[in-house]
Amino acid sequence: MALSILVIFFLVLLNAVFAMGELALISVRKPRLVMLQEQGVRGAERALRLAEDPQIFLPTVQVGMTLVSILEGTFGGVQIEAHLTPMLERIPAIKPIAPQLSMIVVVVLITAIMLVLGELVPKQLALREPEKVAARLAAPLEVLANATRPVVWLLRQSSNVVLRLMGAADAVNQTLTEEELKAYIAEGARLGVLEHEERTMIERLLRLADRPVRAIMTPRNELVWIDRHAGREALVQALKQTTYARLVVCEGGVDNPVGVVLAKDMLDRVLDGMPASIEAGLRPMVVVPDSISALDMLERMRSIPLGMAFVFDEYGAFEGIVTASDLFDAIVGETSHEPQKLTRLHTEPAPDAVLMLDGTESADEVKDRLALKSLPEEGSYHTLGGLILALLRRVPAVGDKVAYEGWLFEVLEMEGRRVSRVRASRQPLAEN
Repeated sequence: MALSILVIFFLVLLNAVFAMGELALISVRKPRLVMLQEQGVRGAERALRLAEDPQIFLPTVQVGMTLVSILEGTFGGVQIEAHLTPMLERIPAIKPIAPQLSMIVVVVLITAIMLVLGELVPKQLALREPEKVAARLAAPLEVLANATRPVVWLLRQSSNVVLRLMGAADAVNQTLTEEELKAYIAEGARLGVLEHEERTMIERLLRLADRPVRAIMTPRNELVWIDRHAGREALVQALKQTTYARLVVCEGGVDNPVGVVLAKDMLDRVLDGMPASIEAGLRPMVVVPDSISALDMLERMRSIPLGMAFVFDEYGAFEGIVTASDLFDAIVGETSHEPQKLTRLHTEPAPDAVLMLDGTESADEVKDRLALKSLPEEGSYHTLGGLILALLRRVPAVGDKVAYEGWLFEVLEMEGRRVSRVRASRQPLAEN
């Protein structure tokens, strides 16, 4: 009887190894395995190889676990039951049902031991440190996979035939989507692995490819510019008043830019005793279409010495300028010393939250901050002002109010036809 119990526990231990290895290799994080491999952790390379192709070890594990279960049932039912039945027959009250009762006892005991020691405990251990467990068990699993390769091949072919009959023969390419990556980032922030600012910056960086350059540019109606034919006094006055190192030069009006002058160039000319004229310091402009993404603009900006590009639409109309600072702000947020355009939220807005927003705030930034599920006519505008325009379906006016997805937006200020300032208040019952 002692030998039978030892055999049962050996089979349970074997099943535990299979269960632990299977779950560890399925749950493993491949970047973490790569890091362990670079650190020289033994077994990490084999574990990575198995994790890359689960079909190498999964059939082997299933074959092993199935054989263990069969051996446990057969050995337990025959050997242990044969020893237990005579013991139960000594009790007169249960002697007539001793064989059936002994079988029930054996099945219950072996099942309980198998579930606890052969399944639950090893799987819990595998979930706690899947990479380390996978690295330790990769070698024996790989050896076993090589030893059972013919059987595994036969089983794989059989399963492929069944899958083809079910119309699911083609393997699914399991790639990480952008939404899944965002979910991982959110989970990392929830667990404290990422700071709130780090999460926000990563999410902004991921949005660069989806945002056209016109969504981050400075529109032409907000530009500080000077006419090409302005005299020296006007140039000096403009350079004194502006806080920018570059000054856009237009001819006849802001719709016709011709280049840019640098304050440093003008200062150098004055120090060298040369006339500080616009024509002398005029630098050619770099033109980009408004259809390129902010991510493409980031790549192009590396080759633009001035760090500024002029944005034109498909009809040749000037729309605005984009600078390296605009791209930087799109990633890290507003960096000026002026009040923030949007009240930054480190947590979910309170039920009675009231936020003061700038009309030029990015639409997708507002969407994220206010936890809006979607935006009306999304993609056809890029600012909060555009959102208000889409909701009202007319040019807004001061005092206009519109509700959307639990938020009430009120136009507080207008600059001509442009929305300048908006109040957003939480209204749980508000509907579009």
